[in-house]
Formats: sequence, C-alpha cells, structure tokens
Amino acid sequence: MKNIYIILLLICSAAAACGGASGRNGGQAASEQPSASATQTAAPVYYRHRVVAEYPHSKTSYTQGLFFSDGLLWEGTGQWGESHLQTLDPATGSRKVLASLPRSEFGEGIAIMGDTIYQLTWTSGKAHLYDRSGRLHRSVDYRGEGWGITSDGERLFMSDGSAMIYEIDPVTFKPRRGVAVMSQGGPVENINELEWIEGRIWANVYLTSTIVIIDPATGRVEGIVDLSDLSDRIEIDSTTDVLNGIAYDAERGRIFVTGKNWNKLFEIDIFE
Repeated sequence: MKNIYIILLLICSAAAACGGASGRNGGQAASEQPSASATQTAAPVYYRHRVVAEYPHSKTSYTQGLFFSDGLLWEGTGQWGESHLQTLDPATGSRKVLASLPRSEFGEGIAIMGDTIYQLTWTSGKAHLYDRSGRLHRSVDYRGEGWGITSDGERLFMSDGSAMIYEIDPVTFKPRRGVAVMSQGGPVENINELEWIEGRIWANVYLTSTIVIIDPATGRVEGIVDLSDLSDRIEIDSTTDVLNGIAYDAERGRIFVTGKNWNKLFEIDIFE
C-alpha cells in the first residue's frame, strides 16, 4: 500500500482562542477556553519545505513503515512474497534483511518500543514482535486491517486505513482508546504510516503526497505538509508508487521520508 523515503523536520503549532467576559464581582475580565467544537474546526497550518539532502534508497523496497534508531533507518516493506524487516544505511542506501514474512502475508507499518520491534500485516490480522537482531519473539492476532504503527516510547498507536488512530495494548493488541483524525470538522480517511515527532503523530495520507500532523489527544490535524514536488526528484517507472514512510532522528532533529519503490530518501526542513 505504500513506498518512499524522505527526511523531514517540522515545528508545528496550534493556535488557541481566548475571549473576555465580565466577572460577577467587579467587572474584571476572565479568560475563556475555546469550545471543543471550535478547536476541532480550527484551520491547520500549511507548511512549506526544502530538501536538505538526498540519499539512495532501494528501488525494489515497497516502503510500508520506517523509523530511525541506533544510527540506522529501519524499514518494513510490503507486497506478497516481498515483505521484509530490514535496516538501511542512510549514507549508502545498503540494506540488510533481518526477517521475511511468509508469502501469505503482506507487510505493513513498523515501530520500536523499548527493545521490541513491531511489524503489522495488512489483511492477515497478525503483528510480529522481534528483537533488534530480527529474531521473532512471538506473533499477536488483532482484528481488522493493519496499516501504520508508532510509539511515544511508552504507548503504541495504530492506524487501519480509516480516519481512526487507536492506542493499543502492546501485549494483546486490543484497542484501549481511539480518536478520529479530523481537519476543520471533517474526517481524514486513509491514515497510513505513522511517526511520533515531538508529541505529535505525523501520518501519511494514502494515495496522496500529503503528511498530516495530528494532536494524539484530540485527533485534530494541526499541520499539513504537501510533498508532491518530490516526485520530480526520483526515477519514475511502472513500479513507482506513492509517498510513504516517515522517520525521525530525535537526537539530531532530522526527519526522513520516502515512498514505495522510490530510488531516493530525502531529508527536509519545514517552515511556514
């Protein structure tokens, strides 16, 4: 369902509205918090970007999930019989396959929490849990489709291709709570690959070149990044698919993004 690498960096902000009201005992103004409906319909910030660097990426990797850890990019790929968990050297683009899924499973998003790497499958209803060497610890069943997954270090968040993002139990994969991703009062469908960046969830919107920046508590889209121009920088053939894949290097403040079967991965800065 997805492919592309890019490194991005964004600083996002949400505006809060305040109003004045007369106090009962002397006419002093008191602040009023915006209503939930007003917050949900607030317009997102539209960000521009510049490409900081380009890196090689395997043209045969159908990117479904991406994260950065230990100086490496970790990638989950899709397609029947071609779904892997692998590491990438950003400088050279060389990859090392750590684990391969059965031909009956279509790999999806990946995430890391502690020393465990999680990999979803599209329609098989299974999540695979590995150590950092790629050794399979166990597999967990879940209901519905698996698309994207990310972690804030303590919690797991998962998408299923709808407008919903669920916090899930890392042991049972049962949903604990869910929020609908909303932009100006309307749902944003096809929420795909996820990445946790400085308290917000960044998400690819499948079949678009758009990344949305989401408040995980409310589901509100606070920012939008349009990366459609990146297609002019890659080799395009019959296998090239859409933008997909976001990874964040927290130590150096870098964001990487790519796409399905893209021959490049990008690092970019974001600004208004």
